[in-house]
Amino acid sequence: MAVYLRRAISNRNTILVLRSGSSALQSPQNWCRTLCSPNYGTSGTQYNDSTPLSSLDFLRHSRRGFAKAKRSKDDSAGPSTVEVVDIGPIVKETAVSQMEAAIVALSRELTKLRTGRASPGMLDHIIVETGGVKMPLNHLAVVSVLDPKTLSINPYDPNTLKELESAIVSSPLGLNPKADGQRLIAAIPPLTKEHIQAMCKVVAKTSEDVKQSIRRARQKALDTMKKAGSNFPKDEAKRLEKEVDELTKKYVKSAEDLCKAKEKEITEG
Repeated sequence: MAVYLRRAISNRNTILVLRSGSSALQSPQNWCRTLCSPNYGTSGTQYNDSTPLSSLDFLRHSRRGFAKAKRSKDDSAGPSTVEVVDIGPIVKETAVSQMEAAIVALSRELTKLRTGRASPGMLDHIIVETGGVKMPLNHLAVVSVLDPKTLSINPYDPNTLKELESAIVSSPLGLNPKADGQRLIAAIPPLTKEHIQAMCKVVAKTSEDVKQSIRRARQKALDTMKKAGSNFPKDEAKRLEKEVDELTKKYVKSAEDLCKAKEKEITEG
């Protein structure tokens, strides 16, 4: 179309020049110079920049001003994709770690409670001060069970015997150990009815606290999945939520079993 248009303009300009009989066009040089002049219009007249252009003149002068559009590099690129990170294993592993920590803490607290039976772990929480340094009793002595009602405390260093005895007496266990050569012998007194009731209340309170910790671990896992939003597929979220619920039930049951066993140990003496 542009080729035909340029030919039509050229032919019309030639006819107009021949008709004008202008002396300026008598020589081929002037003719060519006139036709090639940017100020020569389609009517064969001269005009300056302020002279309005006809449609054909506008096309002739502006055809070189059009540039071929360049395609942006980004346009040729494929559609952007969002990388989906599978947070399931991390969420599950974190929840299991927190729930297991709660069970370990429960077991440690229950061991501190005195029952009518001798247990080597019942003295582990006692802190002994020797040589200006405070240390757990199980770092300074070996505790063993002589019989269901008697404990034996054998210090690694016999010189710490007095400090061990003082620390055991000062503990809330109500024990009164006696020196027997280079060791201590501690008889476990029977529990009174009031003491049994008090211990059972402590066990129940400890059990409830631990179960709350387990449920908090579950809630943290669910909150993490919600924060992931659309980056975590709904099907995977439902599956992971079900697994976390099963873990919660499992660890809650473990806590209840530990506490029931402790209550039985306390009541049966």
